[in-house]
Amino acid sequence: MDVMPLLLLVAGSAAIAGAARRTPVPAPLLLVAAGLLVSYVPGVPDYTLDPDVVLPLLLPPLLYTSATDSSYLDLRAQLRPVALLSVGYVLFATFVVGWAVYRIVPGIPLPAALVLGAVVAPPDAVAATAVARRVGLPSRITTILQGESLLNDATAITAYKVALAAAVGEGATWMGGVGEFLLAAVGGVGVGLVLMVPIHWLRTHLREPLLQNTLSLLIPFVAYGVAEQLHASGVLAVVVVALHLGHRAWEVDFATRLQEEAVWKMVAFVLESAVFALIGLQLPVVLKGLGAYQGADAAWYAVAVFLVVVVTRFVWVYPATFLPRLASSRIREREANPTWKGAMVTSWAGMRGVVSLAIAFSIPQTVHGGGPFPQRNMVLFLTFTTVIGTLVVQGLTLPPLIRLLKFPGRDAQAETLAEANAQAQASRVAEQRLDELLSDERNSLPPPLADRLRMVLERRRNAVWERLGAVNPVTGETVDDTYRRLSRDMISAERDVFVRLRDHRYIDDEMLRTLLRRLDLEEAAAYREAA
Repeated sequence: MDVMPLLLLVAGSAAIAGAARRTPVPAPLLLVAAGLLVSYVPGVPDYTLDPDVVLPLLLPPLLYTSATDSSYLDLRAQLRPVALLSVGYVLFATFVVGWAVYRIVPGIPLPAALVLGAVVAPPDAVAATAVARRVGLPSRITTILQGESLLNDATAITAYKVALAAAVGEGATWMGGVGEFLLAAVGGVGVGLVLMVPIHWLRTHLREPLLQNTLSLLIPFVAYGVAEQLHASGVLAVVVVALHLGHRAWEVDFATRLQEEAVWKMVAFVLESAVFALIGLQLPVVLKGLGAYQGADAAWYAVAVFLVVVVTRFVWVYPATFLPRLASSRIREREANPTWKGAMVTSWAGMRGVVSLAIAFSIPQTVHGGGPFPQRNMVLFLTFTTVIGTLVVQGLTLPPLIRLLKFPGRDAQAETLAEANAQAQASRVAEQRLDELLSDERNSLPPPLADRLRMVLERRRNAVWERLGAVNPVTGETVDDTYRRLSRDMISAERDVFVRLRDHRYIDDEMLRTLLRRLDLEEAAAYREAA
């Protein structure tokens, strides 16, 4: 096995994603553009998306990290609009886009057109999260988009299987399709509910951070694999488990949480970068098999399908946003009043991604009876152009659209004040607990050590309030910034001494690593206190 293409993909995509942080262009768009350009560089190997790799090996960890970063409480509060998008919109888009393709592209049968409709129906979790993080959407809209992108793959994959069965001649029926959808949905949620309790128990009872992090890396694959073996939705199983673990992450040992945060940030960064680069690299593969459809005809079909996909989302989102409120007083009482601006952003933030391409590449070459799958290459081509079109057109214009609509920004001072009040309440309880502990003779400490505990507590309580204070007129720093800088400089001075002592063989490398780790933990603690 030649590992060089994989190494080049990972290293190149990571370098481009890192460079994108210094540009106003979102990383996903820069990666897709780079993939498109590199795909025709002589000597670049073919990177064909393998659905047997993307769906079971790349999708679970990406879903897991996105779900653990989401809020279970926020998603529960927005469950109705999330369900309307992740289930209702996906099915609506499958039929509307499928029917439009059937009417636009000559020679494509309706079942094959519905396969394409199901393939391009779901906005992508990775694309939506990546762009939402960059543009700073209002929290309610971000929650709805994240919730939709976490759950809609399950609906789309089920709709795809039903449409595919009809296209290849397996005699699919409407009732059979409904039954398969219910089995996938209920089964996936059920598997997640069954797995989440024992997995969380393991996470809270393992005492070795290395084992805990190994378990953390295995969780999304276990949930996905078990559900798929039972013919249920692996996507829903991963999301249910991840939401539960993220909601109860505070019960896990602090060392595990610190390591997990670093590990999963790295995993998400590498996978997201590689996934978007892979999208652009598919261009030669898609064009190679296009066959008779070339030039102006192919371009017209691509533009037409892209426009249908975009308009279909608007047609669904606006009625789904406002009609339920008109029909139900209960919804008006329980939910905040949506605005046309929010519906506009939700409609426009429908970027497609690698899941659509992976599903498209899983379409079989032949149907029952041995004949070729009708217009398979055209389905691949239209999927690719729709993914690229939504990422480039909508991804590039979404930030200016948000600025144009002038959404109210986050009130940083109010958030800091809420944080300070929360810290003050926690500090009071901690101080009372410290007094109780020190009153027990079994916990007696010398006064300097007891004072040190109180000083740490006082520092943590004051740190947030200091962020609201005035800045230094000389340096422009807040008290918080100055504290962080001085702490970092002091620790750096200590680190230099330790390294010099090692170089002169006064201490060995093992002792140096122990001392440096202690300083690293102190620096991390100081940074978090001031952050």
